[in-house]
Formats: sequence, C-alpha cells, structure tokens
Amino acid sequence: MSDNQSWNSSGSEEDLEPREEPAHPVGIGEFSGVLSKWTNYIHGWQDRWVVLKNNTLSYYKAQDETEYGCRGSLCLSKAVITPHEFDECRLDISVNDSVWYMRAQDPEHRHQWIDSIELHRADSGYGSECSLRRHGSMLSLTSATSGYSATSTSSFKGHSLKEKLAEMETFRDILCRQVDTLQKYFDSCSDAVSKDELQRDKIVEDDEDDFPNTRTDGEFLHNNNGSKEKLFQSLSPKGINGIDFKGEAITFKATTAGILATLSHCIDLMVKREDSWQKRLDKEMEKRRRIEEGYKSALNELKKKSHFGGPDYEEGPNSLINEDEFFDAVEAALDRQDKIEEQCQTEKTRIQRSSPVPLVDVYSSTGSHRFSDKVEEMVRNHMTYSLQDVGGDANWQLVVEEGEMKVYRREVEENGIVLDPLKATHSVKGVTGHELCHYFWDTAYRNDWETTIENFNVVETLSENAAIIYQAHKRVWPASQRDVLYLSAMRKILANNENDPDTWLVCNFSVDHDKAQVTSRCVRAKINIAMICQTLVSPPEGDKEISRDNILCKITYVANVNPGGWAPASVLRAVAKREYPKFLKRFTSYVQEKTASKPILF
Repeated sequence: MSDNQSWNSSGSEEDLEPREEPAHPVGIGEFSGVLSKWTNYIHGWQDRWVVLKNNTLSYYKAQDETEYGCRGSLCLSKAVITPHEFDECRLDISVNDSVWYMRAQDPEHRHQWIDSIELHRADSGYGSECSLRRHGSMLSLTSATSGYSATSTSSFKGHSLKEKLAEMETFRDILCRQVDTLQKYFDSCSDAVSKDELQRDKIVEDDEDDFPNTRTDGEFLHNNNGSKEKLFQSLSPKGINGIDFKGEAITFKATTAGILATLSHCIDLMVKREDSWQKRLDKEMEKRRRIEEGYKSALNELKKKSHFGGPDYEEGPNSLINEDEFFDAVEAALDRQDKIEEQCQTEKTRIQRSSPVPLVDVYSSTGSHRFSDKVEEMVRNHMTYSLQDVGGDANWQLVVEEGEMKVYRREVEENGIVLDPLKATHSVKGVTGHELCHYFWDTAYRNDWETTIENFNVVETLSENAAIIYQAHKRVWPASQRDVLYLSAMRKILANNENDPDTWLVCNFSVDHDKAQVTSRCVRAKINIAMICQTLVSPPEGDKEISRDNILCKITYVANVNPGGWAPASVLRAVAKREYPKFLKRFTSYVQEKTASKPILF
C-alpha cells in the first residue's frame, strides 16, 4: 500500500470535485437621494445630495450641482456602517479615521440606504460568502498533508531532534519494504494451498479400480503396479521465493523497537524544551498584550481628537462628553469670546455713532397694544416680589460678593432642567435709573455692551416703550446654540411717597410670534428678566447744582431663565455664577462712560 493511497483514502471524493459557483449579478444600479450630513459644530446638519454608485458613496451640495463634481466620496470596500443606537434616522459611515454622520428623513429611509450600501459592498466581492468559496476545496487536502511535515521540520530546530526525525524516516522506509515482502510471502502461500486442493480433488475423482491403496502410515499410497508416491508434498520455506519468514519477523520486531525508542527520545527532547518555549511564549504574549493596549489607547485618543466636535459630543441626553469636559470646553470658549470682545471694544470706542438716538423721556407712558395687560401684570409682579429683601429667605444663597455687588441664587430643577432664579443687587455712582434702563432697553446700543449676541432684530414695534425682539446668542461649544423671542417694555413707576425715589423698570419676558418660529438650528430658551433702578440724590454743598457726584443708582436685576436642551446642571450653574457678575460690571461701566459728559437725565 503506497503513501498516496493512504492519504487519498482519508479524504472525501466530494472535496476533490470542483464546486459550481452560484450566479452573481453583473452590477447594481445607482441609488441616490437627499440625506442630512453633519458639517461642523457651527452649521450642524445640512441637506446634501448623496449618490451610491460603483461601490462608492459621493455627496454634492445639491442635485443640480452633480455636473461640477462631488464634494467628497468614500470607497465602501472597507467602510463600516453603524446605525445609531438612539437616533433612529442616523447612520455613521467610517473608513479609518474619516467618519460621515448622516441622517435620513425617517427610519424606513435609513433602512433603504443601509440595504443599498450592503448590496453594493456584496456586489464588489468584499464580505460576501461567494468570495470565500472561490478558493476551492483542494486547499484543505494539501494543507492537511503538509501540516505535520511543516511542524516537524521547522517548529523544533534542535540538531538532535532533526537526527531523530531522520531516523524515523529511515525506519518508516524499512517497515514499508518489510510489509511488502511479507505480503508477497502470504500471497504465495495462498496460491500454493489453492493448487494442492485442486490436485486432491482430481485424485478423488479417479476410477475406484485405479485408486491406490492406503498404507497404514496414512501418508503414502500404492498404485496398481506397486509403486509408492507422496500425495501431498510439504511446502518448503525456500520453495516459495526463498523467503525466510522467521528472519523477516525478527527484523520487523527490531524495526518497531527502534521506532519506539526513537519516539521516546523525541518526547524526552520536547519535554526538556517545553519550559524554555513556554517562557518565550509568555514573554511574547506579555509583549503583545502591552502593544495591543498601547494601540487601543492611541486609537481611542486619535478617534477622540478626530471626532471631537461631531454630533456624539454635542449637548444631548446621550452625549459622550462628561460634565467636567463639558464645563472645560464651555469655559475655554467663553474665555476666547472675552478676549475677542476686548479687542473689538477698543475699536468701538474710536468710532462715533453717526446718528445717535436722542436720550429723551418718551417711555413714561404706558402705551396701548395687544400685550398691554400682560406687560402690566409682569410689572406688578416684579415690583411686588423682585424688590423684597432676600436676607430673611433661607432659600436664597449668596454665590458672589464683589464690593457693592451681591448675587443670589435659589436652586430649582424641573424634569432635570435647571431653572434657578437669580437676583443681583448693585450700586452705581454717577448715573440715574432712567439712564441705565434706557441703555438696557434701546436696541440701538445693544451690540455695544452685550457680548453674547450673534444677531438680533426687532420683530414688531408695539409702542414707543415696547417691542418684540428676536435674539440669537453666540454658540459656546459643546452646548447647543440658544435663541430667545421676548417682549421688552420700559416703564417709569412713580413713588407713592414724595420722599421715596421714582423707579425705572425694564422687563423682558418670552412670547410667541408668527414671524419668529422655532427652528432646529437653535434651542429656544424662555426668559423672564427685570432691570429695576432707583436713583438716590444727595444734596450738594451750598448753592452748587446737582452733579453726577451727588447721584447714586441702586440696581436690582432679576433673571428667571429656562435654557431648554440637555446642558448639565453643574455647568449651567457654574456659567451663571461666572457670567452674571461680569455682565453687570460691563453694562454699568458702559453706561457710566456714555453719560459722563452728558446732561443728567432723571
């Protein structure tokens, strides 16, 4: 029996036959449509025309711009498509460090895009089951025959082990030859026995008269003429090809004993080397573990840096950024805005306003409009509650105290949203309550002192002292951009007692208007804010006229803000604690500077 016969008998005929490949489509048609693509943290999601063709995903700004070339493309061969865990309309497509964040119109639309992408990937041959079958089944047979020899010749490189393996090959050749010799001997014996049986049958069929007599020894027969011959001749060992069966058996026994001895020696050598190989393996495993950990750490850092600013790091219930990182990012952005504003403020002081709004008293009347009742209600509430002393209320906490300025806060949360009421008191010399409220209300001066506004416009002028204003604030990443729509009204409240000062008040509270609907670009915040000012005048010496040195304005600033969205409570409180005192100091300093050389307006 040959070696090839031995190996072939262990394999199956099914493996040797080529398998018929299933039919594969020649190509898949183009798929296109509108998807929203995340651009950056300033512009957010923007609609783009996306085309899927020839295993490539490309996008254009609009469908009518396809002839000018795409704005970007991804090869889908190695792309990873990940449906978002929480957003049912979103899918992320990543190739190495490049990630496209896409949003479909609805979950069904997203499912269509994912199916189309997978069809194109399968059509290209990547990741499909058919491509794995194309290697053929003969590989398993050849690898099975060569597996042991590769291991035995290269895995253990010791000189003694190689010698023992060579001895094993020699013993194997000897055994094969002995088996062939013995097989020939057994075949010859079988043929001889068959011939003897055939001869005996012929003798038995002879005529009884001619049949020889049997001697008493039972071995020899006598024929009619009295001659004697041997019926069954014994087989001589040397008669059949001259084979020495006993010698062959002894040689076979010696060969197998040599094989066992060599195997025992090989085992001893491998056992001795096992500890050495195990130590080397442990070292390599530890080295690999450290490299993998370093690789994962570097990859995570790289992804964090490359994807930082993506939609997963935006403000939201499932944001990947923690509160500390959120606060650090907000604080850094606010610092940058402050530096930019300082530079801009220097330039603003050099430019005189070409047509300044005259500072005259036109706001003391109530005015009549459709929101008049609401304005009166807000004014009454602020005059009743906002001017109350906070000293006896245990719920108010003093959070900032800088000179004459004190800022109080009462912590309130509703459905996880911070709604902390805030109250600040301050005293400013050299300005009146009328002047402070005028500059706070008049939008002509808004950009001079308000640094957080990106743009604003007067939606509707209700009267000389009331208007509806839309205001979009600058975005502070990673928080979402906020906007507000509010009614701003300015009022003068006469004192009931002639010894008490008059009160000037500006109240801003959120309203709805058809010309300023809520959009997906900004989170609409709700506000109820009041600036309440009272002017105290100290008598001048002698016959001198009242100057700004004799004027002191007491300010009470009240703010109730519902920011909306998902900003962390700790971040909102920290930002409020930082920004409100800065706002009051910046605004009052601005009014002092603007009125220093102007007549006093009581």
